[in-house]
Amino acid sequence: MSNDTPIQHGEVTATYFWDDASGINGDTGMPAGGEPMQKGLFSSPSWPLGTEGFIVYEGEEYEFFIGDRGPGVPSHDCDVLLDIDGKTFADMMGESWDSTNYVVTGGNGHAEVEYYITKWGDGAGKEGAPHPFEQPENKCDNAVSPMPAEYKGEDEKSEKKDDSKKDEESKKDESKEETSKDGSDEQQAQDEQQDQDGAPVAGEDEGQSGTGVTAETATNDLSGTGLMGAEGAPSASALLALAIIPAVIIALVFAWTRRPAGVHAGADDDSGKGLMAESSGRHGVSSLLDLVREGGNNVSEMINRLRNGGDK
Repeated sequence: MSNDTPIQHGEVTATYFWDDASGINGDTGMPAGGEPMQKGLFSSPSWPLGTEGFIVYEGEEYEFFIGDRGPGVPSHDCDVLLDIDGKTFADMMGESWDSTNYVVTGGNGHAEVEYYITKWGDGAGKEGAPHPFEQPENKCDNAVSPMPAEYKGEDEKSEKKDDSKKDEESKKDESKEETSKDGSDEQQAQDEQQDQDGAPVAGEDEGQSGTGVTAETATNDLSGTGLMGAEGAPSASALLALAIIPAVIIALVFAWTRRPAGVHAGADDDSGKGLMAESSGRHGVSSLLDLVREGGNNVSEMINRLRNGGDK
């Protein structure tokens, strides 16, 4: 295999020739490229003179350079697009070259070959798909084929490797973006759920805001702490509320201990028994009412004192 990397590949039908100005078998003179006729000098109807490459026939490679023009009429209709020197053609066919008659001793006079261009020449001619002799408008595009994998250059392989690497990196980046997006959406959903879970239920904090009453706030309001001021000092109304019940009890006890059982203690009754007279039971209700009335007066007096004290 040639050490040079091919830049164009295709399949064409080839014949053979030999031009050395002998005039034998239609020899027209010296090759057009200026190089003497020799093994490896091929002829093309259109490729630039000096173009280099190799052909493959039955698995064997044969190097060439374009040094002449041809074939002529056989190239019309893109039928035969390459002329191989007679010596190379004889080697390809496993025959010998008759240097006297300028013919291959046996085999076919044409062959289907693969060609590989490794370098375009700087002489007259056109690069790319070949065209028939003196018919530049008729491009033989079918003579150009995709490059086989085993002949692809290192630069192309490296370029494809880089493209593959870029594709993998692009896929990784897309995967990361999707993962990040999914994580963000999941976090957003969690935050929204947390906001919903942490949102106060209607009326839950109304006891603290003063717009509603809950069982807990009602209990706290009835506790001793609830009766204290904002800074922990008892207010006059709190003292008043705390003092009402014991004041009533004290007043009742005090009044009860000061009065005898009878309504008119110390006064003689009709029988002259005085304090020893047996109670008929009728005075018990009057005595109790007096006690309550007197106790109430005492409570009112105490409340007035407490109010007066709280107003100071």
